[in-house]
Amino acid sequence: MAAPGYSPDLAYVHHVGFEGFAEKAAPWVLSTLRRAGLRHGTIVDLGCGSGAFAARAAAAGHAVVGLDVSPAMIAIARRRARKATFRVGSFTRVALPRCDAVTALSEVLGYRFDPTVGRPALRRLFRRVFDALRPGGVFVFDVAGPGRARVDGSTVRTVAGDDWVVLVRRKEARGRLERAITTFRREGRGWRCTDETHVLALYRPREVLDDLAAAGFVAAQVANFGRAPFGPGHAGFVALKPREAVAPDAGRASRRGRSSATRVRAAKR
Repeated sequence: MAAPGYSPDLAYVHHVGFEGFAEKAAPWVLSTLRRAGLRHGTIVDLGCGSGAFAARAAAAGHAVVGLDVSPAMIAIARRRARKATFRVGSFTRVALPRCDAVTALSEVLGYRFDPTVGRPALRRLFRRVFDALRPGGVFVFDVAGPGRARVDGSTVRTVAGDDWVVLVRRKEARGRLERAITTFRREGRGWRCTDETHVLALYRPREVLDDLAAAGFVAAQVANFGRAPFGPGHAGFVALKPREAVAPDAGRASRRGRSSATRVRAAKR
C-alpha cells in the first residue's frame, strides 16, 4: 500500500531543500519553552517530517517523540536524530503520551493525508493535546489559512537542487489548498519522476483561537517564530495549559492583544 504523502523521493527533497522554516523556528520555539520553565521535558512533535526540529530539541536536552504519517520521512528522522523516538501514524488518531510540550511546525495540522483532517478533527486534537499536557504545558504550532496559495505572488513554483527539481502548482478554493507536486530526482544518467497531490484544510486564525479557548487553553497568535516569518495566509500560535483550572472561556482573552510571553509568566504565578 502506497504512503499517503511524501514518497521517498519527495521526502529526500524536502529534507535537503525545504527545511528552512523548521530550522529557523527551532531556536525561538525552544526559547519559548524555556520561558515557560520547560528546559528538559518531553516534547511531542506532530508532523515531525525528517526531524529538523526534533534534532534541535533532543540536542537541547529534551526527550522528543516525533510522529509523521510518512514512513520515508520517519526513516530520515531516525537517522538524523538518534536520541529521539519516532513513530509512523496520523496525528488525528494516535494516542498522545503525557508530555510537557507539543509542537506542530510547517502547517502540518492542515494536511489531509488522513481524510478526517478538518476543523472538527482540529477541535478534537486540541482537546487531546490539552489532556496530554501537564499543567503549565505549551502547544506551539502554525497553520495555513485563506490566501496561502499565493505565497510568492504566483501559483506555480519551481525549485532545483544539485540532483533534484520540484514543480509545484497551487490552487485554492472552498477552504482548501491543493498542491500538485512533480518531483524529478537524478538516477544515474537519467531522472526519475514522481507525482503527488497534497491537499490542506485552511483555518482562519480567529476560529483557531476560539477552538483553543474551548479546549481550555490560554492562547495567542504570534507575529513570527523568531527568524521564521509568516507569509500570506500563514499564522502561528502559542497556547498554554494553565497550572490551575480557569473558567471555560477564559482563553478568549487571548484575542485582546497580550503577548504570549506575558501570558506564560502570568500562568506560572
